[in-house]
Amino acid sequence: MTTTADIIKSNKDFTLTSWTAQNAWNPIVMDRGEGVYFWDTDGKRWIDWSSQLVNVNIGHGNPHVIKAIQDHVSRISFAYPGIATEARGKLGELVAEVTPGDLNHSFFCNGGTDAIENAIKIARLVTGKSKILTRYRSYHGATFGAATAGGDPRRHGHGPGIPDIVRLPDPYAYRSPVYKGRTQEEGDAIMADMVEEIVQMEDPKSIAAILLEGYSGTSGVIQPSAVYWNRIGEICKQYGLLLIVDEVMSGWGRTGEWFGVDHYPNVKPDILATAKGITCGYVPLGATVVSDEIAAYFGDKQLSLGLTYSSHPLAMAAGIATIEVYRQENLVERSREMGKTLRRGLMDLAEKHAVIGDIRGAGCHQVIELVKNRDTREPLSPWQGATSEPLAIVSKALRDEGMSTFVRWNMIFNCPPLIVSPSELKEGLDILDHALTKIDGYYEG
Repeated sequence: MTTTADIIKSNKDFTLTSWTAQNAWNPIVMDRGEGVYFWDTDGKRWIDWSSQLVNVNIGHGNPHVIKAIQDHVSRISFAYPGIATEARGKLGELVAEVTPGDLNHSFFCNGGTDAIENAIKIARLVTGKSKILTRYRSYHGATFGAATAGGDPRRHGHGPGIPDIVRLPDPYAYRSPVYKGRTQEEGDAIMADMVEEIVQMEDPKSIAAILLEGYSGTSGVIQPSAVYWNRIGEICKQYGLLLIVDEVMSGWGRTGEWFGVDHYPNVKPDILATAKGITCGYVPLGATVVSDEIAAYFGDKQLSLGLTYSSHPLAMAAGIATIEVYRQENLVERSREMGKTLRRGLMDLAEKHAVIGDIRGAGCHQVIELVKNRDTREPLSPWQGATSEPLAIVSKALRDEGMSTFVRWNMIFNCPPLIVSPSELKEGLDILDHALTKIDGYYEG
């Protein structure tokens, strides 16, 4: 009989894992999943408080999506990207129905990083310009292009990356000195003015696009107000820049809207990159969705993109079924309502635990930021440093009580599947409460 130890050993002996030293990898061994839970091979139940990598929006084991995959693989297991299929056309039509503005044309790829790579390439092809402006506190993927575009420190050590990426300051109201003594909107207006100055200094004639996350993700769920977003849209129009919105993590109901940028209805992206919740990981899939104008540009020009598994038929079938689940179960609206319950619960925790300095997010996409002192806002764990003792303690406590989620820098992410119930939210909040109790003594206020 294969034991948990045997499985861990074979994984560590013959595979490599990401974003950690291999000797430090101490994995959970998943056996099965259902709803907001999964079970390990020792029978322990885990609440999936981060939806794996903030992608299993419809939860584990959805029968509708599983059946769609099974039915399709019995007819078509693979078709190369130059072949048309009924599922491919239908998924493209469904994506066009829910994406904002005139984003009616999808280039289907393998995942979020691919979607970003394609978005950058398309912007450069269409404009004939090369510079892409992005934020420091952002994450756009792990290949050379996408990693360079993201400002996340995980890009360090990869070499110079791709050229002509220009970084923008972040509208981080909780920590940026620009916001001291100002309202969020006042600070956002200044940050947007700084973006315009950078556009002017970099020469608009050399800039292809501004690339922003529709709603910030693993860099800290840092989100400006409509003042900032509306101004970015104006800057793009004024200087002839394309607007690329990264909806890899914040799309598909995660924030209580179909896409994060939908919180700002006046903003019309030219290109939208998405993945994760489009199939919720049941089959890998990403999409770069472009406007009518951009699609028309390639009417008589070669679209120099594509990989073997682009528009994979099983991914098409999974995407169709997943969107049907969102609609049939009203999961976008559910995320919005459950997000209100989640926020109330996190606010209650902040009343009990002074180490909670800030709470940010919307829908089932929220984060708590931990501090040593609320007045000085000194973080409980250093930026980019080794994990501090209190963060190690809280991480262990969450794991001991059966919660799987991100604990990164001085933040704990709260991103359960959109199907989460009030009782399941309470279960997760109770686990957080117990874990935070173990680090209350590190508060120095």
